[in-house]
Amino acid sequence: MTLAALNAADQADFTGAIGFVFEHSPWIASEAWKSRPFRDCDDLYRAMCAVLERASDDQKLSLIRAHPDLAGKLAVATGLTAESAREQASAGLDSLTPEEFADFTRLNAAYRDRFGFPFIICVREHTRASILTAFEKRIAHERHAEIRTALDEVTKIARLRLLDAVSSD
Repeated sequence: MTLAALNAADQADFTGAIGFVFEHSPWIASEAWKSRPFRDCDDLYRAMCAVLERASDDQKLSLIRAHPDLAGKLAVATGLTAESAREQASAGLDSLTPEEFADFTRLNAAYRDRFGFPFIICVREHTRASILTAFEKRIAHERHAEIRTALDEVTKIARLRLLDAVSSD
């Protein structure tokens, strides 16, 4: 999709084209549509992030909870979105050894028990080893700090997805 086409799109088509950028949260794209026209992808990204920043705490937590566990049951059952599947594969999370899978399963459960939402990290910026290290470090955070970290990671993921999907004119 080109930026020009997005700028010309009605709200439904705009949302349909980039609503996936924030995992299972097309409401962000729908609201960002109101800020058209966008000068470039960075401008569009900033508009989408501004929608997220204005969102209620409940909306932010819903967005965080919309993300799958890393190398979790959805991944094994191939129930991930196409974007999540590609991202997890980029870090090798689709080909874990049984021991690594057990580590991810244990950490996913511990993290979810502690915070009430899945561990989120921009896997395209990491390796399996660095993800496990981040898991171990972040599980010690306070909940409010981890919500902020999760949202920061969500926006990194969204930026990469947007850059993959939208070309400048």
